[in-house]
Amino acid sequence: MTTIGVSGAAGRMGMRILTLANEDPDLQVTAAIERPEHPDLGKDAGEIAGIGPIGVLLSEKQSSNMEVLIDFSSPQSTLARLRSSVKNGTNMVTGTTGLTDEINTEIKDAAKSVALLASPNMSVGVNLLFNLVGEVAAALGEDFDVEIVEAHHRFKKDAPSGTALRLGECIAEALGRDLSKDGVHGRFGQVGERTTNEIGMHAIRGGDIVGEHTVYYAALGERIEVRHVAQSRDTFVRGAIRAAKFLAHKKPGLYTMDDVLGLKS
Repeated sequence: MTTIGVSGAAGRMGMRILTLANEDPDLQVTAAIERPEHPDLGKDAGEIAGIGPIGVLLSEKQSSNMEVLIDFSSPQSTLARLRSSVKNGTNMVTGTTGLTDEINTEIKDAAKSVALLASPNMSVGVNLLFNLVGEVAAALGEDFDVEIVEAHHRFKKDAPSGTALRLGECIAEALGRDLSKDGVHGRFGQVGERTTNEIGMHAIRGGDIVGEHTVYYAALGERIEVRHVAQSRDTFVRGAIRAAKFLAHKKPGLYTMDDVLGLKS
């Protein structure tokens, strides 16, 4: 039995984590955490998620009563949870996107004390895609232009998505490029002809789109498209739960979904 806490427990992802974790005989939810000003603090987290009472109240405080914390919140909340996890010796899985360079640096430092896994996307399919897109780019070479298009719901605050950025990084690494220099985020006006090194990045926001990512490899006369479509948030939740079980008894260190899925050689 693995004991877990859920950070961002009253959010869309948090409620699905509570629901699926409650159905898993190998998991026990022992904490549900939200921001200090949240209106549902003090209420049963199960009631908030619509699964009935589970005996865990929504709280702003994080204690040591869990083996792994699963975090889907905001960058600043993730930072607070990270510091509390180090203090309490709690391993942590986070899928929060839009993390700053400073937060990512602190994640690396925290991994010296606890086991951590930070991924912009917990989907099994997307993590396979991370491994695939660079191989395709390297095989096709410089004759193929690369463009990445991602689509998400209207409520998503960061753009491009963390997944799209990671796809771009994988492709840039395979081609010997630097995404910070060669990434082009949207185009408007008289931008001139496309350069060979560009990796295009385009974001769509609308309705309740869960998550779609398409990588275009386009040459003169032909085009290859590699695409992943998430049809439910449960895709990400199941991946996060799988990661939490993997991380429960691991030694301090920075882990990835490749470790969870056994994709590293």
